[in-house]
Amino acid sequence: MTDQYNPSDKPYANGGHDKKRAYLAVAAVVIAAFIIGLGVFIFQQNKKLDEAMLRTEELMLENQQLELANQYEELNSSFQQHEGQVQLFHNDSIRAEYEAAKNKVEELTAELKRRDRLSSERIAQLQKEIATLRGIMKHYVEQIADLNQENQQLRTENQSLASKANRLESQVQSQTKVNQELTQRMELAEKLSVTAVSIQALKSNGKREKNITKAKQLAVSFTIPQNNSTPVGRKSIFLRITSPEGNLLQGNGITFPYDNGRVEATAQKDIEYEGAEISGITIYWDNNTALNPGTYKVELFADNYRLCSLDFQLKK
Repeated sequence: MTDQYNPSDKPYANGGHDKKRAYLAVAAVVIAAFIIGLGVFIFQQNKKLDEAMLRTEELMLENQQLELANQYEELNSSFQQHEGQVQLFHNDSIRAEYEAAKNKVEELTAELKRRDRLSSERIAQLQKEIATLRGIMKHYVEQIADLNQENQQLRTENQSLASKANRLESQVQSQTKVNQELTQRMELAEKLSVTAVSIQALKSNGKREKNITKAKQLAVSFTIPQNNSTPVGRKSIFLRITSPEGNLLQGNGITFPYDNGRVEATAQKDIEYEGAEISGITIYWDNNTALNPGTYKVELFADNYRLCSLDFQLKK
């Protein structure tokens, strides 16, 4: 009897099947390990990405806070810069609003310096705050500029008025000077004048004495010319004679007004002046002392004017 073939009867048939199953199991383990490793890797990468995003967000907030701090510092400096011009605001309510805004900027600047890290919500609030405060600052700067322009216009107008006032003052001074000159001319025109002034030494009998040392009397003669500008009326003529030694020949206490004071005279004579010429007017002085030869100064005064001052040689 011939034997039939049976595959199960092949040597190692079951062993080959088991090996295949083992390969599949190893492959499954490798794949599973790969998947697990990949998952761990992806998890770690996602974690790093989240950390990086968080750090990026933190850096962004820090930058925003730093930039915000700089902006508040600049705004605070602007308020401080215009501090001296607040007095330009004549309205008390406007000045109060300005002070409130300035204090708010100082307060928020101090907060940014004091706190290391702010939340995104607080940063957003501060950004809105600074936008509002900048608008207020801009408004006040515009008002200050307008006030400065108005003040400049007022200064220009004041300078123009001052220039006009100076011109008017110059005109007044010029006219005053002209009036003074006219007044002086009129006064000079009204002033008496004298001519033909002479002096003689006389004896006790009234005759001429050639030797001055023997003179008992001195006579000064002169003429008053016609002057229609001189006011008519009684005129007092005062005589002063100064000796060669520089001493005034005394006149018994006679004085007269001159140059805002009173001056002592040697002798005096009153005349009636009617505007016409008066010649041969003589003023006498009685001598009771010895006179020396030399230069004698003769001066005549009237109406607070010195009419003449002449020197004469009287010999021995």
